[in-house]
Amino acid sequence: MKGYMHDMKLYLDRDSHPTNHDMTATCRTVRHLTCRVEGFGHKIFMDNFFSSARSFYDLDRRKMHSCGTIQPNRKDISHDFVPKQLKLKRGDVRVKTREGLTTLVWKDRREVYMLTIMNPPPAKGNFCDESNHSMKPHTMEWYDQHMGYMDNSDCLANRYLMSPHTFKWTTKLFFHLLDLTVLNSWILLPSREAKYTHRDFRLLLVKNLIEEVGKS
Repeated sequence: MKGYMHDMKLYLDRDSHPTNHDMTATCRTVRHLTCRVEGFGHKIFMDNFFSSARSFYDLDRRKMHSCGTIQPNRKDISHDFVPKQLKLKRGDVRVKTREGLTTLVWKDRREVYMLTIMNPPPAKGNFCDESNHSMKPHTMEWYDQHMGYMDNSDCLANRYLMSPHTFKWTTKLFFHLLDLTVLNSWILLPSREAKYTHRDFRLLLVKNLIEEVGKS
């Protein structure tokens, strides 16, 4: 079920519940979206908007493992890990682990920062191949692989958009949800061995809907 949309929450700029010292808005969003899968040891990947030490520790307490990129100016990043302090060369890897949470920074063309609480921390040092190309740490390769499922899902959902040309966001939202529903149905289709493409499945769905209308 690669790319299956399990749950979602509509972001409305302002949350209906005020934030507090113990739970930020982004942490509360992560908790909401994972509450129905906690306790099963799932692995959660997220981008830098949601990644934080507080959220990762909360997931760990609820028996879930997490990994995500993070901006270097976040307070979860130690002061000695900012780019000006590190002065990294291409291929350099720096790692710091505290209470099971690993902060990782890798320099390619630019610095890439990551928090993880699921994998053994990679080795520190400078890692380049024979052509002097920097070698990506295994944690980041794994992250890219799993985040790619979400990118592929977005690509598939947007390939055959039903949304009409309108400025009304509620209409766009309705058709976007409809696109996601069709995509999930195709992913879960028991007869996937029949090798229906995403396009063929949508055409078949339209045909069946027209036939049903003709019977009424």
